[in-house]
Amino acid sequence: MPIYKQYDKEALDRQYTNRLYVPDFATYIDRWESLSRQTEKGYPVFKDIAYGKSPREQLDIYPSPGPSSKTLVFIHGGYWHKFDKADSQFIAKAFRMYGVTTVIINYPLAPAVSMDQIVRSCCEAIHWLYKNIPGYNGDPNQIYVAGHSAGGHLAAMLLATDWKQYNLAKDVIKGVCAISGIFNLVPIRLSYLNEVLSMDTATAIRNSPVQLSPETGCPLVIAVGGDETDEFLDQSHELYNSWKEIIPAEMVQIRGINHFSILETILDTSSKLHQVMRKLLKI
Repeated sequence: MPIYKQYDKEALDRQYTNRLYVPDFATYIDRWESLSRQTEKGYPVFKDIAYGKSPREQLDIYPSPGPSSKTLVFIHGGYWHKFDKADSQFIAKAFRMYGVTTVIINYPLAPAVSMDQIVRSCCEAIHWLYKNIPGYNGDPNQIYVAGHSAGGHLAAMLLATDWKQYNLAKDVIKGVCAISGIFNLVPIRLSYLNEVLSMDTATAIRNSPVQLSPETGCPLVIAVGGDETDEFLDQSHELYNSWKEIIPAEMVQIRGINHFSILETILDTSSKLHQVMRKLLKI
């Protein structure tokens, strides 16, 4: 019996089990680890800076060599209950050549905290960075955000945040790139993932960007691999169709790329993802 679109429970679970569709997924994760350790050794970095009270409310900063630089904040994926900023350090290498300060953040994970708290922690990270990034050669008025998978969801949620509650301008974020993101949490609540996330319907809806409106007019890039599951493709198209009349939004579907391989293409200066992010960052 269908529980969401044409999917029964088993089929829906398969749509959100990316590893089933990428048999060599472990090689990508291993490569992220290797690239990240190389990046840590190759560039100056300030590690494990607390932006909140939770042990996981920490971030790493790779400062630009020069002051007042554009700042890219990256949010890792892992279905809101896995992975760590340590796995994504390689992102800092992608735009250093253009003089960009890169920040890699952690956030509390389910099941220890709710989806509401995860989103709130990411907001607190932006709040902290706005006040403190000048000390790390970043410009608080040039903050950009990117995220992969669950991190793509969190990046989009930052665009739907009312920043007045943090005493920040509504345009505190100047652009977002959501990579292979999840923007409608209703099917997530109906899938195996909710065994960890424990969302009720109201929680899923209020944390679904497709149910919200962006609070600012900054540009949004939605990038997804052409070889991702139908549901991941639909997730990206749904956000694009929901927001394209409200803010400048660009939908980029990259042929021959899967949910895991898309992320490391950010390092390839000739790749579509690298190019659209350069355009977003205006570098």
